[in-house]
Amino acid sequence: MASQSRFGLIAGNGRFPFLVLEAARSQGIEMVVAAIKEETFPEIEQSARTVHWLSLGQLGKLIKTFKAEGVTKAIMAGQVKHKQIFSGILPDLKMMQVLASLATRNTDSLIGAVARVLEDEGIQLMESTAFLEPLLPQPGVLTGRAPSAEEQQDLDYGYKLARELGRLDVGQTVVVSEAACVAVEAMEGTDAVIERAASLVNGRALRVVKLAKPNQDLRFDVPVIGIPTVRLMKRAGVTAMTIEARKTLMMDRGDLLREADAANIAIVAIE
Repeated sequence: MASQSRFGLIAGNGRFPFLVLEAARSQGIEMVVAAIKEETFPEIEQSARTVHWLSLGQLGKLIKTFKAEGVTKAIMAGQVKHKQIFSGILPDLKMMQVLASLATRNTDSLIGAVARVLEDEGIQLMESTAFLEPLLPQPGVLTGRAPSAEEQQDLDYGYKLARELGRLDVGQTVVVSEAACVAVEAMEGTDAVIERAASLVNGRALRVVKLAKPNQDLRFDVPVIGIPTVRLMKRAGVTAMTIEARKTLMMDRGDLLREADAANIAIVAIE
């Protein structure tokens, strides 16, 4: 076993794991990556010195790998599709024990149970944004324009709905149009719920609210928006968006906001 304590990264899909690696490296930290075969982009091999590939459900292998590498602190970063977690895994004995212990079969309860197992094994799970504070927005209007009065009315209504949705541990995103709730997120993710909303409103303007859940565990689940989301909102007719300050990761923030301004989309961060 390695004698010096090291940081580990459990990498899902998307660019989030790459940002964590870059931010950690800027602080002199080289992370040991546990890459998920079903999710992680293969380019991770070029971004980290040490990469171990494992399948969803191989919790025992993950623990053995991190212990062999001397990892005592770890971060989960990158999406693992909800449906993949519950229908796509072949659990090993350790994961089977975790699944059998769950009172409710949702993503938060599963990953929370995994986090407890890791900590029992001497591996502390840190917040996924531990190295990424500059990418978390402060409260205020982030784009060149603020929401109009009509847009703000829809955003305020969407905020109330999203808060309740999060309290029920269902999803993070609500789409509103003309003071009516058009779509709410379940397992499909933000982009899918925006696309579904656009298909329902016959060209009416949409507003999107995406919030963290009231008790969201930022060790393994942080709301994320990126340039693809802004481009989708433009195509879907979204004119304004509310996100949660200090709890939403903005990928490529400068370019994202320039794209939003070019599309005349107002984005505001609230507490």
